[in-house]
Amino acid sequence: MERQQGSVGGDGQNGAGDPGNRSGGQQRGGGVPVSGPGPGGRRHGTKIEKARDVRGTLRRLLGYLRPHRVTLAVATLLVVASTFLDLLGPYLNGVAIDRFITERDVAGLGRLVLLMLGVYLVVWALRVALARMMVGMVQQVLRALREQLFGHLQTLSLSFFDQHPHGDLMSRLTNDLDALGRLLAQNVTDLIGGLLSLVGIVVMMFSINFWLALGSMFVFPLMLWFTGFVGKRTRQGFRDFQMRIGQLNGELEEIFSGQRVIIAFGQEESTLAKFDRVNEETRDVGIRAQTYANLIPPLMGIFSNANIAILAGLGGWMVIRGWATVGTILTFYNYSRRFAGPLRQLGDLYNQIQSALAGTERVFELLDQVPEIQDTPDALVLDKVQGDVVFDQVNFSYVPDVPVIKNMSFRAEPGQTIALVGPTGAGKTTMINLLSRFYDIQEGAITLDGVDLRAYQKASLRHKLGVVLQDTFLFSESVMENIRYGRLDATDEEVIAAATLANADQFIRRLPQGYQTELSERGSNLSQGQRQLLAIARAILAEPGILILDEATSSVDTRTEQHIQEALLRLMEGRTSFVIAHRLSTIREADRILVINNGEIIERGTHDELLAQQGFYHHLYMSQFRGQEAAAD
Repeated sequence: MERQQGSVGGDGQNGAGDPGNRSGGQQRGGGVPVSGPGPGGRRHGTKIEKARDVRGTLRRLLGYLRPHRVTLAVATLLVVASTFLDLLGPYLNGVAIDRFITERDVAGLGRLVLLMLGVYLVVWALRVALARMMVGMVQQVLRALREQLFGHLQTLSLSFFDQHPHGDLMSRLTNDLDALGRLLAQNVTDLIGGLLSLVGIVVMMFSINFWLALGSMFVFPLMLWFTGFVGKRTRQGFRDFQMRIGQLNGELEEIFSGQRVIIAFGQEESTLAKFDRVNEETRDVGIRAQTYANLIPPLMGIFSNANIAILAGLGGWMVIRGWATVGTILTFYNYSRRFAGPLRQLGDLYNQIQSALAGTERVFELLDQVPEIQDTPDALVLDKVQGDVVFDQVNFSYVPDVPVIKNMSFRAEPGQTIALVGPTGAGKTTMINLLSRFYDIQEGAITLDGVDLRAYQKASLRHKLGVVLQDTFLFSESVMENIRYGRLDATDEEVIAAATLANADQFIRRLPQGYQTELSERGSNLSQGQRQLLAIARAILAEPGILILDEATSSVDTRTEQHIQEALLRLMEGRTSFVIAHRLSTIREADRILVINNGEIIERGTHDELLAQQGFYHHLYMSQFRGQEAAAD
């Protein structure tokens, strides 16, 4: 599993809250519509882009092949040698008829047969060596591309992932790269071999008999025109198909992730109907792409048969007139059949190459994405954190002209606990996203220990932040490794010590294999409270300078909440902490409470001070208090 060391204690992702918690329900990152289902299941416009410049794609692809110049040169020589030897077969067949069969020279015929067997054996050996060489080279290229692509994805901002379905990104990392692998491993050598075969056949035919060769070339221009005509439509068809496959993967990823909700609400039929619609769209685009692709082979067969008919008529007439021999006609017949073969192969290759280039373009499009959040050349490394955080007249919008944070100013002194309360969509999680620098503000400044956040290196800043979320993300690994995600160089003893401080050690030891128990996907074989305790242990192990708690106890029972609160108090000790909470009873002891509504701080103070004001906070608190009394009755 690829990881980056960091102190994210909640989910191990570059996210700190519910994507839906923002003013007006606006989409992040500008709200630009994109193809396919969005992260939240919304389907945007599905207008499909036209193919980009093929030459540019090929030039860029050559850059990945330059380190393998020697391998490519040797492979080219093998292709040339095997193609040349393969072309000797039809010529030797004609020689066998004219020189040995008609002369009844059995000994000479035997020697020629052995020569032909030797030639074909060498051709086989050359092609096996070529395949082995190309497979090794291609896998190295694909490994480098996967590594670069995955590494680049780690640098992209959260807004990019908000706008691109995860299934589509996975499709680019798998399907599109696989198509590129087939292009490099098979299609390139087949293309070179096919072109060399065509040139070699033409040269051999004209060197044997000019007029027969001229007659055999009659249908060649028609073949070329048809291949070009169909090929243009085939390439766009395959590009459309691959984009639809990415959208289909996005639907599947979303359905699998939400299977529990689908079953709970009995929406299996509606989900199946939705999937059927996307599946049918994919089917229709696939039929169009494959229809164009399948036009070439049968029509190439027709052209080939027409060429044989021309050769039979012209060749028979020339034999009758004494201008050609039977061996020559057989040689031309074999060459004509082989001539149609490379053309048919080139037609098929054209389709495959178009498909691979379409996938390669999609990969390069992903590599060309520029991270919105970037370090400056002289960015500072954040070594130690005192925890002095200041928001100074901060304004922020996910979508232009739709403000989410408005003229926000406050200060968190070192070691203080700042609670953020307010209705859903008020901007609380957005404040955390800005503090984590998942997004950059448009106006104002956010400083940490007197330095603007934008002056720090992103990695060093986030390494000093510990995040515990309501929805804890756990990996399909052991309990030990999930806690160690907070600090990858931690020893087993340090992991166990962190779990003990988090009140997690006792339940972990009761698991079947203790700390070595393998967790299922997203830790679904643990309770919500157990997952939260592991997240807290992860954050304790990371030793962050600033702690962020986003609804960390809202989904657990009262007894579990008590265990979690005890662990959180240990974690918060001596650290500047930001706590988002809907259960107002959990933040009574906060040094300062900020009441957020519509992106603005409308009240601030301690719990007692805010109750005394009898304002918005007082109303929220009394509503919860009365609700708890009613539940108790």
